[in-house]
Amino acid sequence: MTTIEIIFWFSLFAVFYAYLGYPALLWLLALIKNDPVKKDNITPSVSLVISVYNEEKVLFRKIENALKLDYPKDFLEIAIISDGSTDGTNSIIQEYAERENKIIPCIVPTNKGKTSCLNDFVPKLRGEIVFFSDANSFYDKDLILKTVRSFADERVGFVTGSTKYFTSFKDKVTEATTLYSSLERLTKTLESKIGSCVGADGAIFAIRKALFSPMNPYDINDLVIPLMIVKKGCRGVLEELAFCKEETAEEIKSEFQRQVRITNRTLRALVNYKSLLNPFHYTLFSFEIFSHKLMKFMTPFWMILILITNVLLAWEGTLFYVGTLIIQLLFYTVALSRGARKGRTTVARFIGIFHAFVLVNAAYALGWFKYFTGKKYTTWPPVRK
Repeated sequence: MTTIEIIFWFSLFAVFYAYLGYPALLWLLALIKNDPVKKDNITPSVSLVISVYNEEKVLFRKIENALKLDYPKDFLEIAIISDGSTDGTNSIIQEYAERENKIIPCIVPTNKGKTSCLNDFVPKLRGEIVFFSDANSFYDKDLILKTVRSFADERVGFVTGSTKYFTSFKDKVTEATTLYSSLERLTKTLESKIGSCVGADGAIFAIRKALFSPMNPYDINDLVIPLMIVKKGCRGVLEELAFCKEETAEEIKSEFQRQVRITNRTLRALVNYKSLLNPFHYTLFSFEIFSHKLMKFMTPFWMILILITNVLLAWEGTLFYVGTLIIQLLFYTVALSRGARKGRTTVARFIGIFHAFVLVNAAYALGWFKYFTGKKYTTWPPVRK
């Protein structure tokens, strides 16, 4: 086997491992090392944090949703952090704060970024458990009760849930579950069985307030906070019964930019917390970070190597590699076709998966570029329907 062939097959394996091989390996590890979390029906004091910026369109619904949560009244406060909002958001917060004692208005005069606002206000909250949420994420009544059960285990420092995305089409609301989100949830479930899951869902995760530490303004809080907690010797787990619901606008451009931003901020976080990649100190977790984050974000580079080496191998006239090159070219042609975004048939869904795969990895590549050119994200406007 030539060097070019080795690079081709290794790159192909790397792409497979990042998306399917790693979850399969976790499943095998879970059969050998299963470390279940002790759960109990506890009701610690909770501070629900809702971070908002110009959210007047959805904030009424979010606050009403939060007020209807089934949790002991004296053990729940709702802190609404407005990060320099310029629409009617602040007026809505003040109106509710005057009527409801449990509503804590946290209004910042200038837009300085979600992470900076959390640094300012989380230390002032009264709850033993701090629960992070977004303005357009809606909870079932018993969600907090389901989530805090895992904190009965003293080893647990954070608990995350999952987001179910819905889309409206011709007055019908359907669940917009993607293959990526399903794989992500499965991966976090398996990671939780053997140790700690990597990162959290920013719309639905809770931490022990005592474990919170200030972050850099450009930090991605739903990854950096979990990394801090793991570094302090605690574990984080996914609560499989905890879901929030969020409507998606299905705007390709905004989703692409979101993935670029997430990639950039995640890479910065991994560099800042590179000590967690040391297998001699964090054996299992370093393996999880490398497989779950780094290998996935490196996929666009593996894809480029697969294509380049395939062209070189096909140029030599080997029939097998001519066939694999044709398959690759067909894959990219279909994935980038205009029809990739239309239709609800089985074939259209498969084409949509190809399209999403290419789009996400293009965003990863641009995220790397922006990271190496020094781009930092601290603020950005929310994209709502």
